[in-house]
Amino acid sequence: MTEQTLYETIGGETKLREMVDRFYDLMELEPEFAVIRALHPPTTDGSRDKLFWFLSGWMGGPDMFIERFGHPRLRARHLPFPIGSTERDQWLRAMAWAMEDVGIAEPLRVRLMESFYQTADWMRNRPH
Repeated sequence: MTEQTLYETIGGETKLREMVDRFYDLMELEPEFAVIRALHPPTTDGSRDKLFWFLSGWMGGPDMFIERFGHPRLRARHLPFPIGSTERDQWLRAMAWAMEDVGIAEPLRVRLMESFYQTADWMRNRPH
């Protein structure tokens, strides 16, 4: 028997889209995420799609981001934006909140947050 992918474990396309949409909804609604919200375009529709497409492939589902844009090159794509500890922490807090709100089970949330932290910390391009 093969082990489920993270994509399957999380609930596939429907649950992943729900999580990403909640993440961006929180970013738009909650003042504590104003710093990272300001780094995004006036409308987050494109950002929502890109994060959903990226996470789909990253979690073992369809590689929609790579099909559209090629290799993610996450750090290179984010270099134009000032990302320090504040931005990292706001992103992580919004994602943790989104996962909880859409009912991702705690063991999976912990597993994902460990990976998200490693990536978010690596994305920093300024100290603070």
